[in-house]
Amino acid sequence: MNSNHIYISELDKKIIHFIRKHHVLTLATSKDNKPYCCSCFYVYNEKQNFFLVTSDEDTRHISEIKEQPSVSGSIALETTMVGKIQGIQFTGAMEEVDKTESQKEKAAYIQRFPVAAFSELHLWRIKPDLIKFTDNRLGFGKKMIWEKK
Repeated sequence: MNSNHIYISELDKKIIHFIRKHHVLTLATSKDNKPYCCSCFYVYNEKQNFFLVTSDEDTRHISEIKEQPSVSGSIALETTMVGKIQGIQFTGAMEEVDKTESQKEKAAYIQRFPVAAFSELHLWRIKPDLIKFTDNRLGFGKKMIWEKK
């Protein structure tokens, strides 16, 4: 067991604070053993632990998640100061938001990104099953790891 890894059973407030402080995640998908990634604006639902993104049906990443809903992603703080490096990496499943839920989710997305009110939003939910938070402010290479039970 790595001494720099702290395994936690509930998401730590430091992780939630980091996620809420940012607004763009990198999403990784795969098809036929060919990886792909894209950047997505997101809203984080803390109570239900999911990321909400919007993306058109005809994008490569949506085409790929329809065949393989397992995804991975990251959110990173850009800094040149090694002692301040922070970021998360996650894995999980991505699914289309059901039409019956879409009004509530759309309102949350528009609240965070008001300009989205002028677009047709096609919403997707990423439900993480693993989140690894690197925070060098706690010590070089220190990581908190949460895994869904």
